[in-house]
Formats: sequence, C-alpha cells, structure tokens
Amino acid sequence: MTAIGTAVGTITNARVGGAGRDLLPTDGPVDVHLDDGRIADIAPAGALRPRGEVLDADGGWLIPGLWDHHVHVVQWALVAQREPLGAAESAAHAARIMADAPVQADARRVGTGFRDAFWSDAPSLEMLDSATGETPTYLINADVHSVWLNSAALRREGFEPDGVGILREGPAFEISRRLNDIDPTVGDALVARMARDAASRGIVGLVDLDMAWNESAWTRRLAAGFDTLRVEFGIYPEFLDRAIAEGLRTGDAARGAESDLARVGSLKVITDGSLGTRTAACSHGYPGDPHNHGVLAVDPVILRELMTAATGAGLSCAIHAIGDLANSHALDAFALTGAVGTIEHAQLVAHADIPRFARLGVGASVQPEHAVDDRDLTDSIWADQTALPYPLRSLADSGANLLFGSDAPVSPLDPWAAMAAAVSRTRDGRPAWRPEQRVDAATALAASTHGGSTAAATIEPGAIADLVLCDTDPLSVDGTRLRAMTVTATLLAGRVTHAG
Repeated sequence: MTAIGTAVGTITNARVGGAGRDLLPTDGPVDVHLDDGRIADIAPAGALRPRGEVLDADGGWLIPGLWDHHVHVVQWALVAQREPLGAAESAAHAARIMADAPVQADARRVGTGFRDAFWSDAPSLEMLDSATGETPTYLINADVHSVWLNSAALRREGFEPDGVGILREGPAFEISRRLNDIDPTVGDALVARMARDAASRGIVGLVDLDMAWNESAWTRRLAAGFDTLRVEFGIYPEFLDRAIAEGLRTGDAARGAESDLARVGSLKVITDGSLGTRTAACSHGYPGDPHNHGVLAVDPVILRELMTAATGAGLSCAIHAIGDLANSHALDAFALTGAVGTIEHAQLVAHADIPRFARLGVGASVQPEHAVDDRDLTDSIWADQTALPYPLRSLADSGANLLFGSDAPVSPLDPWAAMAAAVSRTRDGRPAWRPEQRVDAATALAASTHGGSTAAATIEPGAIADLVLCDTDPLSVDGTRLRAMTVTATLLAGRVTHAG
C-alpha cells in the first residue's frame, strides 16, 4: 500500500473512467505518468518504463478528483461532537434524546439533524425544559434554518423565552455562529479529521461556506500543516466591505498561506429560507397558511447592490435561493448586474426560469441527496406549487452547468451519495421520485468535479493530477452500487491523501 503523503510518479494498470476516456486509443489498462503534480503521459500498460514511486491500480478505475461545491466546514466537523436527532419521531422524542445527551466542555448540550416538519406534535419550551432542566440545550434543525432552545439556553444567548423556544433564519444563524466559535485548536483538529474522511471518499476539494471570516482560519490551518484538500472559501455580506478594502478577488490564494490550497471563493448571500422550516420564498402559499409565501431575507434591490459591489471588486457570487420566487429574483440580479457565479440549491424553479441559468452562465450548485431526503416533504408542503422541484434533468437539458454538493451538515459529505441520488432519485428500495429528473452517470460524475457538468475535469496529458482510484466503473453501475463505491486511493497533485 502506498503511504499517505507519497508523491506518485506512475499509476500502473488503471482503467480510465469519466471525461477523457473517449480520447484514449485503448479501452484496456493504461499507465498514467505524472510529473510535477500533473499528468505527463498516458500509455498502454507496460508500454513505457515506470518512473518514480509506483501506484499499482490493479485494474481499478481512475477518475478525476471529486469536489463538494457546498460545505459548512466547521459546522460539519462539529457534528462528530453533537447528538444526532435524525431518528427523532416527535418533539417529545427529540427532547428525551437530549435529556441523555452528553454535556460538552462549554457546559452545553447540542443536538443536530431534527426534522420537525414530520412531527405530529409541536415543540414547546415547557416540553424541552422538563426534559433538559437547567443545562443549556440546543437542537439544530437538519436544514440549519431553525434552532430549538430550552430556557437556560435562551437566557445564556440573551433571548427572551416565548413559550416555544424556536429561533428561525437570522437569529438561528447567529446561534450557529456562536456554537461554531470554539477553541481553534479543537476545531482545527476536527476539521483535519473531516478532511481525511472526505479524502477517503475521493474528495480533493470543497467550497467552504462557513459564516465567518474564512481566510484567516484557512491560513492558520495551512500553517499548521493542513494539506488534504483544496478549498475555496465564501465571503458573507457582513464581510464584503472588508474583503473589497483588502483586495480579495475570486481565485486568489489566501494571503500569507503556506500553500495555494486555499483560495478566495464567492460572495455568499442567503436570500430566502428553507423547505423544512417553511420559509423558502415561493410564488404560492404554504398549506394551511395561504398568506405564508416564505421569507425574502434580502430585498432584491439590496441583493443587486451587493452583487454589483462584489462584481466590481472581482468577486463571483453564490446566491442561496430555494423557493421559485427567490430563484427568479436571483436570476434577475445576475442579469442586471453582470455578475458571474452560482445559485445555491435551486430547489424549486419556475419553468420559465430553467433556461435562464444557461443563458446567463449561472451555475446550478445543487445537492441531489436533498431531493431524496425531502421527497415526502416536497409532496406535501409544496403540493400547491406550480414550479419544478429539484429539476436536475431539466437544468442539464437546458445547458446549465450543474455543480454537485452536500450542504454538509444538512446531508453527509459524500459525493457518491449525491451521484447516486441524481442517477436514481431514490434510496432504501423506494420507487424513484420524479424519475424524469434523473441524470445519467456521466453528467453526475462531471458535476462532482471542479468544473461541473459542462466543464468537467479530464484525465489527459497536462491536466492536474487530482485523481481517484475506485474499485468499480462509476459510469456502469446503478445508484445502490454508487453508494457503496470503494475508493482505494486519492491523489492531490500526484500526492497520496488517502490509501485504502
């Protein structure tokens, strides 16, 4: 087994999958020769003498390195310390789970992953207080757009008890920021652990959308030796003036960093809420509450001003839009400002807006596993909506660039799960949900690379050697086998970051 950290000179006996395989003169095994972090040559197996350290693929499949285009890095890393609530069947059940949850070093209990939209009972402050007492207790919704706190936690955070204890949108994000603000030594160790796990799944890079000044955090991690992944970090509106004043531009390496692995990403603006919290901004009302069309968190005029400022300073834009109304406003803003970038989520899109993504050159940064998670919720909460939910195939057919991600911790950071959901639109043996929106495996794999479905990373001479060896051809298996994919090695610029 080739050790982690080894610089590989030749990958032998590999079969190529993904973009670039059609350019090869043979369908048989090949040797891939690397030089200075790039692919120097590809030749039939044994045709050229191996150079440098040899990694024997043993007939495995070599694909381009995978990216997750939407991760909240610290919040995902901290999941390892938090009580899982995905199995909570009711508010009362969730409260009982938290009663037995361990108390963390900061004297708080924190749980994550509940989905109250499926509960038959309503959360209440009395219910949570009776289970958790005077220990400050926090329950984070799976979509991160709401948090349920007991009275002790509300007092600690400076909020007045209201009988329920649910904070939504802006106040909920503020609670998450405070919970994520831990000792950097502890946090960075958890991030390093998270990165190793990501590499074991074939991840070579991710987009970090933590709600913080991310440049300094990544500069610190790189100085401490972090070298497992490439990172592009987001900038939130509260930091935009600082970013502009300090000259940050999309694509630039983090200033003062030990390497160029961390780079400036996009301005991230959250323009509406979420499906699970019933705050996504939609053209039709929510069931039982016809006046509730969700929340537009940013006025369209302010959105255009933010995007204009970012564009003028050389920053791309990543605009969170889940409901169809929010997506329409986001596309309008791209059209009016000339900004480049992505719409994050695009979970409900009006028919007329589907072709606008490609026309405007706006990437659709989507999370296919959310469609599987939310299928029942979508069929109930969005039953009266006329726009298209989770329209992967429609976007792809229109020429839009799909970029897959997880939105971890909303879904686990697992590119194979995302690809499986996109290809099969199901899991756990259920019938495919809206199967007409499935995409083919080649599109799913391309969307899981850095450039996305219309600009996929390729395996060819001159390409950077961000590569993954897996045990099965990802273009020839179904969703179940994609979810079970074994990654035997991951290389970052030819250096081994995972060896299975």
